[in-house]
Amino acid sequence: MKLLQLSEIDASMIDLVGGKAAGLGELIKTGERVPDGFCLTVEAYRSRDLPEKELLAAYERLGGGRVAVRSSATAEDLPDASFAGQQDTFLDIDGAAPLADAVRKCWDSLRSDRAVAYRATVGIDDAAMAVVIQRMIDPVVAGVLFTANPITGCRTEMVVDAAPGLGTAIVEGTVVPDHYVFGHRARTMPHQAEGCLDTRQLELLRDAGLRLQRHFGSPQDIEWAIDSDGVLWLLQSRPITTLFPPPPDTSDTRLYLEFGHIQGMLRPCTPMGISMLKTGSAMWFEAHGVRGDPRDPLPRLVPIGGRLYFDLTDFVRNRVMRKRLPTSLQVYGPRVQGAVERMMTDPRFAPRRGFPFRPGNILRATAKVTPSVVSGFVSSLARPDAARARTYRAVEEIRRMTVPPPDSATTAERLRWVIEDSHRAIMSHGMLGLTGPLMAGIALGTAPSGLLKGIATDEELDIVLGGMPHNVTTEMDLALWGLAVNAREHHELFLSTPPGELAATYRAGRLPDIGMAGFLDKYGMRAAAEIDVGMPRWDEDPAPLFATIANYLRVDDPEQAPDRRFHRAEEKAEAMIETLSQRARHRRPIRGRVATFLMHRSRKLTGLREIGKFAWLPAIQAARRQLLLVGDDLMSRGLLERGDDIMFLTLDEARAAVHDATDHRHLAAARRADHRRELRRHTVPGALLSDGTDVEALAPPGPAEDGVLVGMAGAAGQATGRARVIRDPVGAYIEPGEILVAPTTDPGWTPLFLTTAGLVTETGSPVAHGPTVAREYGIPAVICVRDATREITTGQLIAIDGTAGTVRIVDD
Repeated sequence: MKLLQLSEIDASMIDLVGGKAAGLGELIKTGERVPDGFCLTVEAYRSRDLPEKELLAAYERLGGGRVAVRSSATAEDLPDASFAGQQDTFLDIDGAAPLADAVRKCWDSLRSDRAVAYRATVGIDDAAMAVVIQRMIDPVVAGVLFTANPITGCRTEMVVDAAPGLGTAIVEGTVVPDHYVFGHRARTMPHQAEGCLDTRQLELLRDAGLRLQRHFGSPQDIEWAIDSDGVLWLLQSRPITTLFPPPPDTSDTRLYLEFGHIQGMLRPCTPMGISMLKTGSAMWFEAHGVRGDPRDPLPRLVPIGGRLYFDLTDFVRNRVMRKRLPTSLQVYGPRVQGAVERMMTDPRFAPRRGFPFRPGNILRATAKVTPSVVSGFVSSLARPDAARARTYRAVEEIRRMTVPPPDSATTAERLRWVIEDSHRAIMSHGMLGLTGPLMAGIALGTAPSGLLKGIATDEELDIVLGGMPHNVTTEMDLALWGLAVNAREHHELFLSTPPGELAATYRAGRLPDIGMAGFLDKYGMRAAAEIDVGMPRWDEDPAPLFATIANYLRVDDPEQAPDRRFHRAEEKAEAMIETLSQRARHRRPIRGRVATFLMHRSRKLTGLREIGKFAWLPAIQAARRQLLLVGDDLMSRGLLERGDDIMFLTLDEARAAVHDATDHRHLAAARRADHRRELRRHTVPGALLSDGTDVEALAPPGPAEDGVLVGMAGAAGQATGRARVIRDPVGAYIEPGEILVAPTTDPGWTPLFLTTAGLVTETGSPVAHGPTVAREYGIPAVICVRDATREITTGQLIAIDGTAGTVRIVDD
């Protein structure tokens, strides 16, 4: 079937008529006014044979004269990809020959460079093209209606851009339109609208927008036109694909704080990763007397768009705690801190009575935890070497106690072990034994700054934290550098072979021995976004490690060797401690002696800040292995399409599949598709309201100097170099001396630090993994630079100042 009337089309026919025609057919079926027309289906495109007689006959039935010829690709106006402007539209086409020519041009636009690049970006391999032909109308005003605010994400606001005449100038960005923002409810409609729309016309648009949002089930991007008779015509309706997913529906306005970026994780977490996090936490709460809902022990930790958000509402509304919030949120960076401070002035978050937690739970947990933590803290200060040794022994004990079920275990037994036993060693008592030394190390890393205020600069204090020993992540990175040293005699093999091929050769036992087996035995449980059990570990796929080794092999200056850089940072730190010690004792003798003592102790303990997460990883790795075996069994029973689809279920859903044979194939496939879509998202709101508003987007823009991006100091120092923008560390390539520009970083990124000259991230905290490791290597870092991966392009010459927190784009 090569020709269809628009009135014969509905949403189920998208593979035949494309996204635009399917949307128009739905609009007609709902009773909306749409210009009359027909669709040349994808069958004609695939045959590459234009049915000119049928096309001309349909054109004549339409009445001839002026028509619009519009592309309608099968990969267009989709829920997660709009393809706005990627294919061509031709207006005011008049006559048979121009019509046939316009259709062929629409076909050709599917293969344009921009359309091919867009499909690659959104993960669509191929598409076909249908073409819509509609009567032209002569609007007096036209434009675009968004049923949710596309800038702030607010789901209770509509936005209209309007201009006289055709609306194409707005879509193409060639005019400055009149701009209207109003609420979904009638009482929020402006009484007197200025510009090219009056109040009645805005009401027409609002009512149409509400109808279409209800019909399609999601916020819509609607093209419209109003003719000289005041008739509203709808020209297109498609999902707004750029909106961040909204929080769960509540009857109250809530404020959510993004939790992952402080740990260097902005990518979405799998459903199983979130489920395991909550299950492990339940074990900790149970062991420490905290009573709550065992089905959801962390009700304030809310997954939104696959990211972990903390519901901060009750803390903002508490009269006592709200006073301390701004200070406690400093670690989140100035943007998030400022967003929360703005919400504290919002009447919706005015103080209320009551605590945001059960006092009894706090008292019981404090009574159990405090003696051990205080004892561990004090003993760590008194005998740091012994405390550190105890910590390492505790990590090994946790690993030894994490014993998975035997090979003969049933699927039900494996799942039970994951739920009940996999995290018991770390969450019941193991983490408590690590807490004292870990907290002592963190305190020692920050305490000197207060004692030396007015004596030492921030840059000098950062130098004190450089080359910090006893950090498991730093030790891992240097061990990986050791593998690169071993690989030098096979230089060409490791540089010229793709990482995936090297990984396959290694697994087949045919790769030269460079020590990879020993490295994976110790660090194979690590990965990017490693707290997510759904993420493959390095021992499953060592390809990222081989990519990093290739990067290291490009270091040809011996002085830039990572181990030498680390030791230089270590020497500078010791020298700076001596300098500050003499300066402080001269100006403030008692305070100076205390600060000197703490700085020396810091060198023995602050590196332990990574040990808690490191101790947790064997439990995550062991649970993952058992879950994959469970998934394989469910796949063999036809309950999952793939074994690793189990990572897109929760533990309760996995239990239902194992015990009740619940078929989760469609559920897992839908969630995997959602996960892939969210992986492509470049920015994630740091603070979010329950109506979907990105609180940071409400802030007025601050003063900006041309060519300067302002962030936050992460690690002191300055560097100038070519930018290398990387959004995923897997397989990433970076030349020695380049400056890494990334959305965020966690330990899975840090091997890249060994050859980079500096670091720029869009999110983060001074105490997060990335800036901490950067300081230890003596690498300057600027964090919390909004949209850095979009404002900066690979190859640009940039100068970063890790003390001032600025990035300057250099004209070269």
